Amino acid sequence: MQKESTTIELTALYEISKLLGSSLNVRLNLRGVMRVLAEYLDMNRGTVALREDNEVSIIAAHGMTEEEIRRGRYKLGEGIIGRVAKLGSPIVIPNIGDEPLFLNKTGARQMIRKENVAFLCVPIKFKNEVMGVLSVDRLFGDKRISFEEDMRLLKIIASLIAQSVKLHRELERERVAFQEEKESLKRQLKGRYSVDNIIGQSDGMQEVFEAIHRVAPSRANVLLRGESGTGKELVAKAIHFMSTRAKEPFIKFNCASIPEGLLESELFGHEKGAFTGAMAARKGRFELADKGTIFLDEIGDLPLTLQPKILRVLQEKEFERVGGEKTLKVDVRLIAATSRNLEDLAAAGKFREDLYYRLNVVPLYLPALRERRVDVPALVDYFLRKYNEENAKAVRITPEVLDALMDYDWPGNVRELENTIERLVVMSARKSTGLSDLPLNIRDHRLRAARAVQAKDALPAAIADIEKAKILDALRKTGWVQAKAARLLGLTPRQIGYKIKRYGIAESD
Repeated sequence: MQKESTTIELTALYEISKLLGSSLNVRLNLRGVMRVLAEYLDMNRGTVALREDNEVSIIAAHGMTEEEIRRGRYKLGEGIIGRVAKLGSPIVIPNIGDEPLFLNKTGARQMIRKENVAFLCVPIKFKNEVMGVLSVDRLFGDKRISFEEDMRLLKIIASLIAQSVKLHRELERERVAFQEEKESLKRQLKGRYSVDNIIGQSDGMQEVFEAIHRVAPSRANVLLRGESGTGKELVAKAIHFMSTRAKEPFIKFNCASIPEGLLESELFGHEKGAFTGAMAARKGRFELADKGTIFLDEIGDLPLTLQPKILRVLQEKEFERVGGEKTLKVDVRLIAATSRNLEDLAAAGKFREDLYYRLNVVPLYLPALRERRVDVPALVDYFLRKYNEENAKAVRITPEVLDALMDYDWPGNVRELENTIERLVVMSARKSTGLSDLPLNIRDHRLRAARAVQAKDALPAAIADIEKAKILDALRKTGWVQAKAARLLGLTPRQIGYKIKRYGIAESD
């Protein structure tokens, strides 16, 4: 009899071990465990309740309805299950009908006072952490097995459950952390180029932001205009990531950075053997940007010979690779940028008018930094934090330096400002910068401005000195009679009285 019982126990434990590792669904696995206990060990009724903060809830059971399971929620210390979860020690109730602590919250035992049922409850513990409670009504039915044997087996099963629950919780934490990190990276990728992260409180930049919001959802081509360094690529990315094409490729290309002979191959690709060195077929930028956005920077430098092919892609959405005969179709949105005057180029015959009109569907002008000086402090603060963090420093900008940065005209715009702040952070040996730390061109600009102010102020001061001397001389000649002195100078008595008061002239002078 004992041998048979041991065999059944071992078989049950083997089946339970298999079930607990069968899937990542803890609730499903535990329901399987309860079925094994009922099938192999004659369990009439049993539950697994897991702890979450200060509450224990039944998540798997045998011999109970779904509604009864939902009612099985206990605060720590409440009833037998709540007490085991709080204390972490097993409890045996020989007869639940005689036990006032047995709450029957689930309502599963309608004839509780007439039932002759023992209740065995053990903690599900991993090391010293109580993770839940395993409870059964009667493990071996009517078989005459001691409670000690029952409890021994329940503790083994609870230990297996604890290891499984712990593993699944750790995996869930890692999954959540991975998902949060993934979402964070997605937000960084998208948010990095969103309008919210383009710094600009000036009226000019607010107009740019409004235009981005309006044009982004459309399919229209956009022409970004403005000086070099004003952030045209940043705006292009913002338009792309705020559009319906956000999940598709964003391909950028600088038309001034590639020799003219290679431009066509770079933009439209080439077939194998199309020219010397073309060892394999290669996709061009337009093909790579299919379904997405292509950003052509400095499009004013595009050779006249290549412009018709660009126009054809925009109008017909088709092209051929260099050395190829097959016509390829693409669906791309074009955002172009230029720091040159395309109207002058078109008038001079250096830029096709039809291509200009095709590009200029939505023109968007980016103001130079000198036109939005109010944004300089915010940009300085952003770049200062960025490069302090990169270089593990805590360099500060003094008010005098900020004034100098505000006064400078920034021919290189935001790009020049960023480079200046990076240099200040990298080269500073102190925690705060001084005017001597600024690049020579910014210091020279400040000195020239100061001299201009001094020169502007010098003339009125010189005139005042001459006027004061003339009035003093006239007063002395007339014995300090103001009316006579006024006639001598060609002034009215009221005028000379005002000037005497203004210059603080007295007889002691």
